[in-house]
Amino acid sequence: MSAHVCSSDPVTTGPAAATRPHNRRQIIVEAAGQVFSARGYHAASMEEIAAGVGISAAALYRHFPNKYALFAECANVMVDELVTVVDEWPRDAALQDVLVALIRVTVAHRASGGVYRWEARYLERDDRRLLRAKFAHVVGRVTEMVRREYPLPDERLRAVAALGAIGSITMHHTSIAQRRIEDLLLTSAMRVVASDTAAAAGHAHVVELPDQPVPRTRRAQILAAAIPLFAREGFANVTNAQIAQAVGLAPSAIYRHFPGKVDILVAACLQAAGLLAEAVDRSLRQAADPRQAVTALAAAYVAYCFEHNALTSVAEAEVAGLPADLQRPVILAQREHIAVWEQQLRMVRPELDPRQARLLVHAGFGVVVEAGRALRWQDAPGCRDVVTALVTSALTL
Repeated sequence: MSAHVCSSDPVTTGPAAATRPHNRRQIIVEAAGQVFSARGYHAASMEEIAAGVGISAAALYRHFPNKYALFAECANVMVDELVTVVDEWPRDAALQDVLVALIRVTVAHRASGGVYRWEARYLERDDRRLLRAKFAHVVGRVTEMVRREYPLPDERLRAVAALGAIGSITMHHTSIAQRRIEDLLLTSAMRVVASDTAAAAGHAHVVELPDQPVPRTRRAQILAAAIPLFAREGFANVTNAQIAQAVGLAPSAIYRHFPGKVDILVAACLQAAGLLAEAVDRSLRQAADPRQAVTALAAAYVAYCFEHNALTSVAEAEVAGLPADLQRPVILAQREHIAVWEQQLRMVRPELDPRQARLLVHAGFGVVVEAGRALRWQDAPGCRDVVTALVTSALTL
């Protein structure tokens, strides 16, 4: 389960409808990106986006023929600027200078940048392929610089992980001064790219993960069948009929166990929270001091994400689209998890205030997401230990 706490508040500010600024299209895209990031593609509406900009829905449709066209443009805004940044700098530019520029772009799109991480799966195939190619270009340029300045193994993985630390700022709303954000993210990213992953692979972390419950009841079987479907297709694209077919039930039988599809999603998110909380408790019992505790937290979180990848991705990607009353217990569980990390990290680094510690914790989560994806979540020997080392580097330990 992710600890990325998302707000579901709609965008409520915008220029008065009576004015027509020259950058109206840019204003629309930025406002729409915030709504898509906060509520998810399917939950967002053109009417809500138009209200956020201060125009009518009819006026919005004069700029974009439909919601998908607007969404596709939103998904590309930040990455297009990231591509511009890496292409503007010469090949021999200092990595630190380029990372600073990338951080500033990401922070500027903090409220809308989350679109690319989870909602981009709702892009059509060709649009999704183009978006991935743009990110691959950014990763490739950063990898070249990492290879030149830090000639150690796994240079691409270290570059991806550093970008994950930077991108994490789009996945939470911790209030902190922009200059401090830039300093913390730069230090975190630079520590990640300088990590010696070869040394980390030789230091195994023993993590005892709780087993996912065996689906012995119909309710548990429905949940077990729904999770991989949600992870693969996206919650909005999965029907009760598909879930029922996977279990061997008639679609109407689903309602004897869950009032609706959204209740299955909530159950999945809470199951993720419970498994993660138990994994954290087990790991912390083995830690002799705060530094060991932080490393144990990192190892447990990495192991959990690799072991329960489908469950994790569902909880991370879909919580923002839940109704507020159903979202609340999931958000509370996420916050409790973050609070454990924050407490342990500040015991190791007492110079950090709570918000700074929280930002670094999220940077660690961003490393896990992007490094795990780069490894395709394949549990080859040493992968978990390498990612754990990258996480502790992101925490600047």
